[in-house]
Amino acid sequence: MPRALITGVTGQDGLYLAELLLGKGYEVFGLVRGQNNPKRELVEQQVPGVQIVTGDLTDLSSLMRAMTTAAPDEVYNLGAISFVAYSWENARLTSEVTGLGVLNMLEATRLYSGDDLSRVRFYQASSSEMFGKVQQVPQSEATLLWPRSPYGVAKVYGHYMTINYRESYGMHASSGILFNHESPRRGPEFVTRKISRAVARISLGLQDSISLGNLDAKRDWGFAGDYVDAMWRMLQAPAGDDYVVATGETHSIREYLDIAFARVGIDDWSDLVVVDPRFFRPAEVDLLIGDATKARTELGWEPQVSFPELVTMMVDADLDEQRALAGR
Repeated sequence: MPRALITGVTGQDGLYLAELLLGKGYEVFGLVRGQNNPKRELVEQQVPGVQIVTGDLTDLSSLMRAMTTAAPDEVYNLGAISFVAYSWENARLTSEVTGLGVLNMLEATRLYSGDDLSRVRFYQASSSEMFGKVQQVPQSEATLLWPRSPYGVAKVYGHYMTINYRESYGMHASSGILFNHESPRRGPEFVTRKISRAVARISLGLQDSISLGNLDAKRDWGFAGDYVDAMWRMLQAPAGDDYVVATGETHSIREYLDIAFARVGIDDWSDLVVVDPRFFRPAEVDLLIGDATKARTELGWEPQVSFPELVTMMVDADLDEQRALAGR
């Protein structure tokens, strides 16, 4: 039975990945920060087969203990402070967790592996936010990185550190440059979930409007459940490498709003959405669209859920949740 350790197991990617690996017969360990972590119960409810180990990406000794306990064949480093807007408010903490945390996890893996540095396969969750001020459309593995947020800068550090460990030590270490991927499990602070939840509440008469930032920002949005399959495929490849994971389509916030409101029978949402300058980024990333040719040809990966299907899935899930909360 293969064994896997997932950091960031409480996030949407961690939950979907844990389900995928458990379904493939893995013994899965999830790293949770602190014994009283409020999200621990979420993991225990949604993926009860996961064995919880405690650790902190900023504390190498705790990661070494977690590695010894889990004895993994594969390590998936998904843990990060991942809300981009917050990274401007606390750039240092974002850098320590999202950037230096990768170094700590790589080092813990290297030290645990001993003389056979290729026996534990390592996945790093890189991000399309690394492209920032895009220098090429669409973006591929060879596109120059130009991050536009402290989060993006921290991800670039972790990305290059993963490459360095692969090249310096011969580790089977891969980075998945994942473009925006969403799901009903997405946190409500992220714009896609913020919209789907607000649309559900507006349709039920529980909320009057929603405040958003730049409605013309464009992203390459896919389904998180599809993207964790790409992560697993990377670690089954003969050698570590870097892969863009994306749909190859770009859509604006306005398009997301069109589909979301149409799902609840609202065609004109102009009076229900307030553009608030507070939600504009200090340095905007206007257009992200990925070229996943390499993942498609080398890993056999293809996205399965379309953009309209994704938006509909999220709105329907939030309708169910809000009805239950309102006792309807």
